[in-house]
Amino acid sequence: MTYKTHGTCSTKIDFDVDANGIITFCQFTNGCRGNTQGVAALVKGMQIDDAIDRLKGIQCRNGTSCPDQLAQALMQYKAQN
Repeated sequence: MTYKTHGTCSTKIDFDVDANGIITFCQFTNGCRGNTQGVAALVKGMQIDDAIDRLKGIQCRNGTSCPDQLAQALMQYKAQN
């Protein structure tokens, strides 16, 4: 799935979730490269709900952050599936 971010330096997040709710792929476009690569690496292999619980509400600027945007993307994914 591709999610267009809002209020962050990253502009989109691409991710995949398997049938068991495990995040198998995550990649940010733009943003702080080291931080976004780190977040992406940490969520791979996590249950979608665990990632949402850990990332939702993390603030950087504009009332959100790259991790928070990933949580928003995952919540949108859950709502559609």
